[in-house]
Amino acid sequence: MGVSRRDFLKISGGSLLIGSLGINLNPVKAYAQGLRIKNAKETQTICPYCSVGCGIIVYTSEGKVINTEGDPDHPINEGTLCSKGQSLYQIVNNPTRLTKPRYRAPGATEWKEVEWDWALDEIAKRIKATRDRTFKITSKSKVKEKQPDGTEKDVEKEFVVNRTDGIAHVGSAALDNEECYMLQKLLRSWGLVYIEHQARI
Repeated sequence: MGVSRRDFLKISGGSLLIGSLGINLNPVKAYAQGLRIKNAKETQTICPYCSVGCGIIVYTSEGKVINTEGDPDHPINEGTLCSKGQSLYQIVNNPTRLTKPRYRAPGATEWKEVEWDWALDEIAKRIKATRDRTFKITSKSKVKEKQPDGTEKDVEKEFVVNRTDGIAHVGSAALDNEECYMLQKLLRSWGLVYIEHQARI
């Protein structure tokens, strides 16, 4: 890379001028080296955006997020982050962030703010109603059955299935192994068979 005489003077002129005036820059350098994450609590987590599962380090002080950065010890991203991961700090520190659920009634044109208790109760009621309406104890299916003469014949038989086809679930890449395990237990107890994950879609 070639540096012209003019560029060289531009680059070096500022430091030469300040140094020639006898100004001691050591206190300024020491102040600049102080990190805002000093004495902050460090928590390792996973980026919630896509299915890659990059590691994030979140620094909190007095209950507030003060910094987020890529985890250099994480085997997936090794400290690097995409543009969405780099903006993770803004998820929490955002004046326009929604902090309560919103609900739009059927036929309504506007969303209204509701309480968490109401929203969770409403979700539970709808899940139970859908499960009760679509739950199958048995299902008929054709199977090949060997006949006494040695031939095979399609026979319709009834099997116990205990399932619902009316509900499906898609998991999030932000879930860890333990959360996925607990979700599987819950969803299987409801009788779900359509269980998918964001990483496979």
